[in-house]
Amino acid sequence: MSLDLAAGASSALTSTDELLAYFRAGEKAPGALQVGLEHEKFLYRQGTAAPVPYEGSDGVGALLGKLQAHGYSPFREAEGLPVIALQRGMETVSLEPGGQIELSGSPQVTARAAADENARHLAELKAAASSLGLRVVALGYRPFEDTASMPWMPKSRYGAMRQSLGARGALALDMMLLTATGQVSLDWTSEADCAEKVTLVARLSPLMVALYANSPLRHGKPSGFMSFRSHVWTDVDRARCGYLPSMLDGSFSYRAYAEWALQAPVLFLRRGGKYVVPGATFGELMKKGFEGAPITHADWADHLSTLFPEVRIKKVLEVRGADACGAEMTAALPALWRGLLYDAEARAEAADLLPALSFAEHLELHALAGREGLRGTFRGVPLWRAARELVEVARRGLRRLPGDDATLLAPLAAVANGGTSPAERILSAHAQGASADALLGLGAL
Repeated sequence: MSLDLAAGASSALTSTDELLAYFRAGEKAPGALQVGLEHEKFLYRQGTAAPVPYEGSDGVGALLGKLQAHGYSPFREAEGLPVIALQRGMETVSLEPGGQIELSGSPQVTARAAADENARHLAELKAAASSLGLRVVALGYRPFEDTASMPWMPKSRYGAMRQSLGARGALALDMMLLTATGQVSLDWTSEADCAEKVTLVARLSPLMVALYANSPLRHGKPSGFMSFRSHVWTDVDRARCGYLPSMLDGSFSYRAYAEWALQAPVLFLRRGGKYVVPGATFGELMKKGFEGAPITHADWADHLSTLFPEVRIKKVLEVRGADACGAEMTAALPALWRGLLYDAEARAEAADLLPALSFAEHLELHALAGREGLRGTFRGVPLWRAARELVEVARRGLRRLPGDDATLLAPLAAVANGGTSPAERILSAHAQGASADALLGLGAL
């Protein structure tokens, strides 16, 4: 989630056109497209299935202290408050609400560079964690904990969201505390280019869900889903999650996204160094203001960071549907989407991989992917076969682009060709009576 840097002075918003200008500011020149990678991980005390609190000599705060030796600068919300993030150049190590450690990497020209940066981070993180008796685990959902047993990280944004978002969906706190993902950020050159890419990513996201499904357990038992993380998002807040119809029917635009965002409740506003919950949609606040003052451009940026559709746009396009997986599968994620979106021939091929679906049919496909993973079949088409074709289209696209990214797809091709999502090895081990420690070991980095 957002680092919430100091907003500083921000001018008032007076029209919807100003909201659209925010997206236009993200447009890049055709030769300047980059890719970014975010990767979340869980922490556990070695030999246990216990979550790690912020406090203590082996807590999350101590881990951040260890990482500072690698040239990171600490980030606090205010002087005297706990360190809640680290910054090194354009890299940010931040905390999710339940202590998930996230690297938000630097924008890179190639997926290889993004993967290398993430590998360096993982090596630093694992060494620091090991020195404190902790281990780092990449799964999409914590397999044993529940929300009542989880510690909360000392970040003001999360206190506000716990209050506002927690009341909007039965699984909202599960999302905040118990899930982890891999995400990719991509660029666009124009509104038309953005719309084409958003639509393509939306249509293909169910295949990515199946390829990366890595969260089959809940409360120590099979949940009935290969990706319980994906299912969680169905009951977080329907006003800010899922898909927009315009993402699938060819009508997506900056305005369509802005108008959707205007209808979503605002989770918080930052006022006077505090987070306040206004109890209104962004559109309502634009009309009436808040406590006698107008809503600002900074409020719009904050609001966009609290929307969670499967494809999100801010000043980059974010692909959000993958469970957290190991280093090699994570390295394949930016390669997959760079190959699919940054080559025109690959975009055309990828657009033909799945039949045109109605909005309801697409939601059915998405649910199937989360429930059955690559073993699912939709309209007679096995998802593993469609996923295999998707990876091959991306491989061909990468070979037409600069850089040595195509080889990063090898582990993803192996998963697709094998026809089983990563979750199945966890279910198999669970069925054979594996201990909690051994099951966590399957996700250990």
